[in-house]
Amino acid sequence: MPLGGSLAWINVWAIADGDGWAIVDTGISGVETRNAWRAALKGPLEGKPVTRVFVTHMHPDHIGMSGYLTRKFDARLWITRLEFVTCRSLAADTGREAPEDAIVFFRGAGWDEEALETYRARFGGFGRGLYALPDSYRRIVDGERIRIGDHDWEVVVGSGHSPEHGSLYCPDLKLMISGDQVLPKISSNVSVFPTEPEGDPLTDWMTSLTAIKGRVPDDTLVLPAHNEPFRGLHARIDHLVGGHERGLERLKTLLAEPKRVVDVFHVLFRRKIDEGLLGLATGESLAHLNCLVARGEAVRERDDNGVDWYRVAA
Repeated sequence: MPLGGSLAWINVWAIADGDGWAIVDTGISGVETRNAWRAALKGPLEGKPVTRVFVTHMHPDHIGMSGYLTRKFDARLWITRLEFVTCRSLAADTGREAPEDAIVFFRGAGWDEEALETYRARFGGFGRGLYALPDSYRRIVDGERIRIGDHDWEVVVGSGHSPEHGSLYCPDLKLMISGDQVLPKISSNVSVFPTEPEGDPLTDWMTSLTAIKGRVPDDTLVLPAHNEPFRGLHARIDHLVGGHERGLERLKTLLAEPKRVVDVFHVLFRRKIDEGLLGLATGESLAHLNCLVARGEAVRERDDNGVDWYRVAA
């Protein structure tokens, strides 16, 4: 399904389910995606109905068209509880003014007044990527086995990229629909947000990856949300976790002298951080800094101007 931007598209999956199709992930809401779904339903999906809609997590490129499909086919949305509730909460912010907590959060990260004003102007856009959400859902939980068509699929929950990300693993077919939890070419965004400023999502994410490595065999074919299907799950997980651990080591070296969040981008990212990437870079950098704080390897101190400074622990 089309996305635009550097990723260009998101992979969505159809699993034969009796006389119809169980869909996994749906694309972002919009005319282009709606037209793509219409073409898919008439073409490769052979005009058969959608029986149910599984969504790995609450980001708009995954859940955005769930309301369209569930209403069109009178089908149920299947999703973890935290993903559904979090999505509903963020959608409720659409059109709202930026809260003062968020301004304090980004000022603490070292944003200047111009960046804060841009944030105020853009706040509340999450819901624009969503077709009207379903009003109810069927909860899926970690370890649950769900019969889809001729095979059982196991729910494998992870966190860090999102609160309760639900991947699907089929032992019979040796397939895993990984959503954004494990991607073949890029690392999933792992960020701290104003709603939980002291959260430690990076530890959550790396712990989840290690758990997946212990549960899903290495010879599994992984069907990711972005880029192509791949094999070598365990090596990919090792590479992802190792990359972030190396980033944490570089960050610790930099924090020999106190630094703000905006001062650490260059040791974590290979590209220049412009205005369009400032929010993502801030969230990811805070995830690394909060991880070091949680490990007792760094400390945070706020100055009289409300700006946070980080340094290695004595």
